[in-house]
Parts: sequence; C-alpha cells; structure tokens
Amino acid sequence: MSFDGVVLALAGDRRPMVLVLRALGLGDVLTAVPSLRGIAERFPDHRKVLCAPAPLEPLARLTGAVDAVVHTEPLAPLEDSVNGADVAFNLHGKGPQSHRVLLGSHPREMVAFAHPSIPESSGGPEWRDGEHEVARWCRLLRHRGISCDPRLLGLEAPELPLGEELRGATVIHPGAASPARRWPLERWAEVARRESRAGRRVLITGGAAEAALGTALAEQAGLGAGSNLCGRTDLTELAGLIGAAGRLLCGDTGVAHLATALGTPSVVLFGPTSPALWGPPRERPQHRVLWKGTTGDPHAAVPDPGLLAIGVQEVLEELALLDMVFNR
Repeated sequence: MSFDGVVLALAGDRRPMVLVLRALGLGDVLTAVPSLRGIAERFPDHRKVLCAPAPLEPLARLTGAVDAVVHTEPLAPLEDSVNGADVAFNLHGKGPQSHRVLLGSHPREMVAFAHPSIPESSGGPEWRDGEHEVARWCRLLRHRGISCDPRLLGLEAPELPLGEELRGATVIHPGAASPARRWPLERWAEVARRESRAGRRVLITGGAAEAALGTALAEQAGLGAGSNLCGRTDLTELAGLIGAAGRLLCGDTGVAHLATALGTPSVVLFGPTSPALWGPPRERPQHRVLWKGTTGDPHAAVPDPGLLAIGVQEVLEELALLDMVFNR
C-alpha cells in the first residue's frame, strides 16, 4: 500500500488509535514483536499504527498485531495522519529526542521510559543498560499493566513459489551495517566451499549495496552465478527464502532475528556486542551463537577483534551440530 493509501485508510477508520514508534531497522522491528502483540491484545478495539520505515511493512503485517505502517525516518517528525492517538508507545529509544517526536503527535497518553528532561515521561520506568532488547520493551509494557510474553517472537513464513532446489539450502549473509560486525570475506568463502562440497546448495543474501560483496564471495567459494541473491529479493522474498532454508549463517545483523522468528536453524557470529543484548533466546538450541566474550565499538570502521578471533573451524563445528540435531 502506498503512503497515500495508508493515509486514506487511516482517515476512513473511525476506531480510536494506538500508536507505536519504532523507526529503526529489520532486527529492531523483529525484537519488538512480543511488545506489538502485547499492545494488540490489550487494545483489541483500537487501530494499531506502527511508525517505521515503509519497507518493513510486510513483516509488520505478518505479526498480526499491526493494522497499518506509516513511513517514518529515525527521529523525524511524524505525519499528521497519526495525530491524536489515545495511547502512544515509544519503542524507539530512551529519549529525549524520540519522546519529543512522539509528543509532537499530541497523544492523550505516552508510554515511555523516564527521562529527566521530559516531564510527560516521569511516570515511566528507568532505562537499564545491558538489558536484552526483547526484555526491555516487555518490561516497559508491564509497567503500564500490559501483559507481554517475550517468547512470542515467531512469524509464519510467507508462502512463495520457491523452487525445490532452494529448500533446505545453506544461506550465508556476509554483510552487516558496519565493518565492525563483518566477518572476513575469505572465511565466509571457506565455509561456503565446505558446505558446497557436502552437497548443499549455498545461497548468498544481502541488500543491493552488497551485490559486489556477494559476487566476490561466490567467486572465491567457486559457487555458480545464481547463488548470489544480493539485491535480488525484497523483504517478503527474503523471509520466504530464510523460512525454507536448512540453515542460516550470518553476523550480528537483522537477518539473524528473521531466522529466530521463522524457526530456521542458525549460526550467528557476535563481535563487538554481547548476545545477551541482541542474541537469540537461550532456550532455543537451533540458534547457535559464537562469541569470544569481548565487547567493542559496534560502529568501528574495522572488524572487531573479538569477531576476528572466531575461526572457520568453529563455525563448521556448530554447523555439524545443527545438522546432527536439526537436519531439515
């Protein structure tokens, strides 16, 4: 649906509105799924509007907890179409900037973490550094008296006409938003070669900006040209592909949360950030985490030393464990 279509749909819906601000990326929206579902259950007769980047709309709708997505850039003023919500939830950050963005839409009530410079937030709970992203927003809702189950992360994979050769494939997602979270290309290539020699189809995913990275990986690993899907899938197609895959290999980035949501076995490499903050649920052994116990700058211009300390053999051993227990 176009943005104009969203505005028209909102204008024609006379139900009271609940507004949620989460104008961030893929992983951010997926870690907020339990909170979105808690809000939807608490306000069944309201229209639930999520302010987030428009490309995330297909996944937001898969939650069953969102009626509409209004395109919003991080910390940009909200569109007039969302003014006057009954309740507005700040699932974006701890403030004060995001608090002010939300208050600019003139909601009757704002649910947010307390910030000393925003009087309207004074009744909220205190922000806790080092809290897992899923648990943080559930705690905010519970403070407001709203039930929230952090285990409700699952999504149904969209039904897509995928060829049988893509089902059960090993998907490698080598990119990440910053170099600090990117494992070296030559190591991914070695893992890809070993997977290919084991008789598995290997596919490479990423955005359009990572097409050259995907090409280089395919060439170094000796894969066919059709293995590089970087820039060739939209978010719905990516979700369908991950849902049908046998396993996902990636760094600490949004697609790892997609594997968690879809139940696809995964091996996730952490470097500058602890998996205690953004990792998959510990009670799900199909999601394997590699981390050397160190932290650093997640926005650094070079790969994190802790990430570089993870070797190819360790990744292969985790893959072998997945294959023994969760062979798909």
